[in-house]
Amino acid sequence: MLKKAGKDIPTKSGTKTNPKSQKEVPGQMLDKASKEIPTTSGTKSQIMMRLEKMVEESDIMHGAIRSVDMDEGVFGIAHSELIAKEDMQQLFEHEELGIAVIHTYIWYMYDTLMRGTELCNRFNFIAASRINTTFITKNPTSVMNELVDRFMVAGDNTTPSLYFLPFNSGNGGHWVLVDMDLSRLMVYYLDSLPGNWSKYPSMKKTVDAAILKFRSKKNYRNRKDITWVRVQCPQQNNSIDCGFFVLRFMRDIIALNRIDIPKMVWNNNLGFILILSDISSNLLLNHEYVLFS
Repeated sequence: MLKKAGKDIPTKSGTKTNPKSQKEVPGQMLDKASKEIPTTSGTKSQIMMRLEKMVEESDIMHGAIRSVDMDEGVFGIAHSELIAKEDMQQLFEHEELGIAVIHTYIWYMYDTLMRGTELCNRFNFIAASRINTTFITKNPTSVMNELVDRFMVAGDNTTPSLYFLPFNSGNGGHWVLVDMDLSRLMVYYLDSLPGNWSKYPSMKKTVDAAILKFRSKKNYRNRKDITWVRVQCPQQNNSIDCGFFVLRFMRDIIALNRIDIPKMVWNNNLGFILILSDISSNLLLNHEYVLFS
C-alpha cells in the first residue's frame, strides 16, 4: 500500500544503522554473493527464529503497522510502504510474496547496494503496485503514461541503464521480472516458470508503447524495433516461490553490475539459492528500527 511519505520513525536506541557501511562492491562475483545467502530448505536459521520471536513480542501481531519511508530515488516518487502482520507471515510461513514485501526488499537493495554509488545511474526500479495486469486491463493508456513518467524522472537515458519491473499477472498471481534498456531498445524477460512474454500480450504491448512514446517525447530516433530476450534462468519447483526468484534475479544482476544480460546468466555449477532467509535477515539486521520501533 502506498501513501504520501511521512516523517522518520524513531528507533528504540535513537540511532539508525548506517546501511552504507554494509555496501557490496559493484561487480562482485556472483558465486560469492550466492554463498552468503542461506537456503530456504532444512531447519530455520537462527536469524529467522530471532526475527519470529521479535515479531511475536511486538505490537505488529496485534494489528499494528510500520511505515517504511522510501525517497524518490527508489521508485521515482517519494512514498511510504505499510508493513503489517500478514506481510511478516508471508516470510515465516513461506507463502506467496505480496507487493509490500517486494517493495521493501527493493528499498533494501537500493539502500545498501546502490545509494551513493554509480549504480544509481545504471539501475532503476518501477513500482509493482502501479504496473500490473489488473491495471493494464482497466486502463492501458494510463499504465503506459505511468511508465513514461517513470522514464522521464530518471534522466535522458542516452547511456545504457536498466529499469527493473517486477510484474504480477494480477490478483495475487505469478511474478516475472521485466528489465528494460531504453537506449538500446532491449527488453529482458526473466520467468521462473516455462514460457515467455507471449503469456502476457497486454503487458508487452504496454511496455513497447511506453518505450516508443518516451523516445518520441525526447526526440530520439528509433533506429530499430524493440528486441525482447527470454533469459534462461533457474526455475521454481513449486507454486509459490516466483516472488523470491524475482527478487534474487534483481539482486544478482545488480551485484554483477551488468546492463547487457546474457541469455544464460546462471549456470548449473553456481547453485542458485532462494532468499527467504536473506529477506528476513535484512529486515531484522538493517531495518529493525522500522519494523520494531
